Amino acid sequence: MTTTHEDFETYDGGDYKIFVGRGMERFRRGEVAGSVSDFDRAISLQPRLEAYMWQRGISLYYADRFEEGSRQFRKDVALNPNDTEEAIWTFMCESRIPSVGFATAKQRLVKISNERRPYMRAAYSLFKGDASESDLAKQMEGSLGSNGAAGSGAPYFYANLYLGLYSEAKGDDVLARKYISAAVRSPYSKSGDYMCDVARVHQQARGW
Repeated sequence: MTTTHEDFETYDGGDYKIFVGRGMERFRRGEVAGSVSDFDRAISLQPRLEAYMWQRGISLYYADRFEEGSRQFRKDVALNPNDTEEAIWTFMCESRIPSVGFATAKQRLVKISNERRPYMRAAYSLFKGDASESDLAKQMEGSLGSNGAAGSGAPYFYANLYLGLYSEAKGDDVLARKYISAAVRSPYSKSGDYMCDVARVHQQARGW
């Protein structure tokens, strides 16, 4: 089905793919509540989609619906037990649930293996408590140019993103802002990776 821009914005039919696409686009624009509504509509049309909707989990986090976000990510990880990022986002949601908190969320971190990206292995170790923030920060070094400026690689972006998220989970808004802002300024943030949109929405949601 081909839609015009106006059709896309007002679509109310039965094609779940359009609601997924519109939900992602609304999230990119910072319309978090609208993105959740579209993702929910997609799931209502295609229930088997629910356990794959990690984008919905991220939207739920920024909508401050942390218990629902946790449930979303745990469903996702149950199907893909090697997804490091979904394990970390489960932690992010659960660390914000008053009855759980940072320390317990760390203890409950979903077990992950077979992560091939060194910077994501370092991020996971940080959230698990097996590594320090400086260990993850070292992953940026390969993405720096000879003058020390940020390079174009994913390691620099992702190390900053997850250092920022970890700082937010700890309640350190100053460091969170420093790292997330660095991720947004990096050349990789123009790559089209959805996580780059997440970093920008994070800035907007926090009023930075």
